[in-house]
Amino acid sequence: MKKIYLLFIWVSYISFGQVGIGTQTPQQDLHVAGSNSTIRIEGLDVINNVENNGLELTPVYVTNKGNLTLTPPTYISGGTGYELPLIILMDTPNFVPDNILSLPVPYNDHGRVINSDNSTESVTGLIHSITITVPSASMIEFKYAMSILYSATDLSSTPYDPSFITDERTRSYQTYFCIDLFSDGLDATELAKHYGTKGQYYGTAKGGTRGYTYMNSQAYATLPSGTHTVYFYGVVNDPPDTYTSIGFGGANEYLKIRVY
Repeated sequence: MKKIYLLFIWVSYISFGQVGIGTQTPQQDLHVAGSNSTIRIEGLDVINNVENNGLELTPVYVTNKGNLTLTPPTYISGGTGYELPLIILMDTPNFVPDNILSLPVPYNDHGRVINSDNSTESVTGLIHSITITVPSASMIEFKYAMSILYSATDLSSTPYDPSFITDERTRSYQTYFCIDLFSDGLDATELAKHYGTKGQYYGTAKGGTRGYTYMNSQAYATLPSGTHTVYFYGVVNDPPDTYTSIGFGGANEYLKIRVY
């Protein structure tokens, strides 16, 4: 009986401790050359790893020891699930400029002023806009807080004579934001989607009040990768034949945006 032995040889090139596949001049400890070269790790495939569901691409994580794994770094053992990693896109205090109107001191802390005069009962105006860059298609969380300043006279006029609202009639205000995908201009569809809408009312009494009130809001949106512009709007609502001036963002604010 004749026996035939087959010898399989995996050829690699070794230079100064570096290993090259498809190259005689490896540039790293392991260098796989070729424009169509690929790497397969069977321990991460759908058969050998429960984290790979076989239905979609599975992200590969690198541990602090440099090991490749499909298990997210914040995995909680014992069957309690995962704590998703977060990426902070923005954490900005006072994100609305105090003096958008470039008014002289001491009128430089009124933020964006929106007025509803005697002929209107609801006025919407742009407060401020910011730009964010999303690294990959993700769910985005927005949290913001904004200060509000009330007056019965125009907060954007100089010299400004602060006037209490003392007519015992209720005002209300709202804030919300719209997202301009890819920063190419808000279209009708984008302008119609209001995120993070928050409203409060202001009931006056004889003697009125002075100073800032505050509110905060939260919203989520699923965004594609790219650079997007977020527009914050304010709405002033008041009774007929009344004048209401509101300064949005004249004191302390914050804006926090993170990616899940």
